[in-house]
Amino acid sequence: MALETTTLETPNTTAAKTKKGTYSRLKRRNAIYGYLFIAPMMLGFLIFMAGPIISALWLSFTDYSLLHNTSFVGGDNYRNILTDDPMFWISIKNTLYFSAGLIPLNLILALALALLLSTKIPGVGLFRTAIFTPVVTSIIVWAIVWKYVFATDAGLLNQILKLVGITGPAWLYNTELVMPVVIIVSVLKKVGMNMVIFLAALQDVPKMYYEAATIDGASKWKQFTKITLPLISPSIFMTLIITLIGSLKVFSQIVVMTDGGPGTSTNVLVYYIYKLAFKTYEFGYASAVAFILFFLVLLLTMFQWNIRKRWVHYEQ
Repeated sequence: MALETTTLETPNTTAAKTKKGTYSRLKRRNAIYGYLFIAPMMLGFLIFMAGPIISALWLSFTDYSLLHNTSFVGGDNYRNILTDDPMFWISIKNTLYFSAGLIPLNLILALALALLLSTKIPGVGLFRTAIFTPVVTSIIVWAIVWKYVFATDAGLLNQILKLVGITGPAWLYNTELVMPVVIIVSVLKKVGMNMVIFLAALQDVPKMYYEAATIDGASKWKQFTKITLPLISPSIFMTLIITLIGSLKVFSQIVVMTDGGPGTSTNVLVYYIYKLAFKTYEFGYASAVAFILFFLVLLLTMFQWNIRKRWVHYEQ
């Protein structure tokens, strides 16, 4: 004889099920609201970021151009760039030259200004504002102003040199001087941002470390190298990566001040991509160069990330 068992639902069991069902409905509703809130951002990302990136990747494997029919060429663009395109390697050299000049000069100047303006000197707020103002200035306006400053005949700098009996050179038409000029202009434009980051990092260094070092007889230089630099090294690392990526993407000041010249002395990678795409209409080839630039940025960033443990110190 089979025994039938029945489950009796107590009031507590019923209340628990009701509470669980209510929680599930609230969870689903909150999830729906969350997706609705992020939907505009996700749509914008898919339409204006992911879509163009995927399209550019596809174009890099074609010979797409406004001047002839399009066909799929596979890896021919990348092979031609790396083996048969001397202008690409000139652009690589110019870009690395710009980065090698800008990064140390920017970081050293920003740190020096941060150390100076972290002290209580008269008018420190005014100096901070003056140094940071170029950061929020349009890069086009900034480059136009400095183009006139470095003009050959009527330029402000050469006029000042003329007052002391010196004939100024053609700054923007000399293949040896033009890139250092662009580097200096770029440093003055961006140094304020790194200065602010270093100022914030310096203010977070505990004062007790300096007090203890002073009692032990450590010099100011020892305090800087053994206390300040290690404790602000995470900020240095961050600014190093940001400045490196920005230097590899230099474009606006090149277009305004030099137009890639004289000759090919300031023909950097992004400017080369611009010329390929919008002057000769070789969009497929330009897309391939753009992705090579992307992988160059990625490799250099990963290299810095992998060696950070050797010199970046984090407080425990």
